[in-house]
Amino acid sequence: MIGAIAGDIAGSVYEWNNIKTKDFDLFSDKCFFTDDTVLTAALADTILTDKPYDENMRRFYHLYPGAGYGGSFHKWAQNPDQGAYYSWGNGAAMRVSPVGFAYDDLETVLKKAREYTEITHNHPEGIKGGQAVAAAIFLARQGKTRDEIKEYIESQFGYDLSRHVDEIRPGYVFDVSSQGTVPQAVRAFIDSTDFEDALRTAVSLGGDCDTLTCITGGIAQAFYKGVPENIQARVYEILDERLGKITGRFLERFCGHG
Repeated sequence: MIGAIAGDIAGSVYEWNNIKTKDFDLFSDKCFFTDDTVLTAALADTILTDKPYDENMRRFYHLYPGAGYGGSFHKWAQNPDQGAYYSWGNGAAMRVSPVGFAYDDLETVLKKAREYTEITHNHPEGIKGGQAVAAAIFLARQGKTRDEIKEYIESQFGYDLSRHVDEIRPGYVFDVSSQGTVPQAVRAFIDSTDFEDALRTAVSLGGDCDTLTCITGGIAQAFYKGVPENIQARVYEILDERLGKITGRFLERFCGHG
């Protein structure tokens, strides 16, 4: 999950100021963590402690009220009696990476991804996006090739992953939908050469940049078997103590390091 958090932080300063190049300062002094990180950590904490995820999301929302949540999530988090709001947005896909690391068979990964997604995003496209991201991470963990991951995501979820990032980049614009973010994030991973290049490639596409790069980073961590130490160190510098501890505990338990 630290790969997803690294992606969120790297993309944070470009969400409203898209760039179309891979040549940039990966972690500028202005980088910060957003709601993507907060809700990813909330899910990691749920998996570690068995606290209900709906309660955890609301708890973390109140701990980090200014992290940049969408309007519908704001309303949901402030009302304990409100159920899912049929969202097709990318907000579940951005937070689901812990599922791909925590469970050891694909059937369970898909089941848990649906369970944690549909608490808020119970639209078919929202569920599909969450499941696709978790599945890509799981398959990458299992040593599947880029082509095998691409084929599975296309056949299982109907996403078109045929276009290279160089074809996507020029016309890609801000898009908060799951179907307008997840395929591009997966393709950014497919066209990457290493973990850092995956983040740079995702940022260079633009769009909902922190979320897109968060998704790419989670898959890249699984595929490249970790996150470079210098990037991890920078992430921990930016996270506060609470989020850093949750991240470290999750990595130690499910990724073999803290």
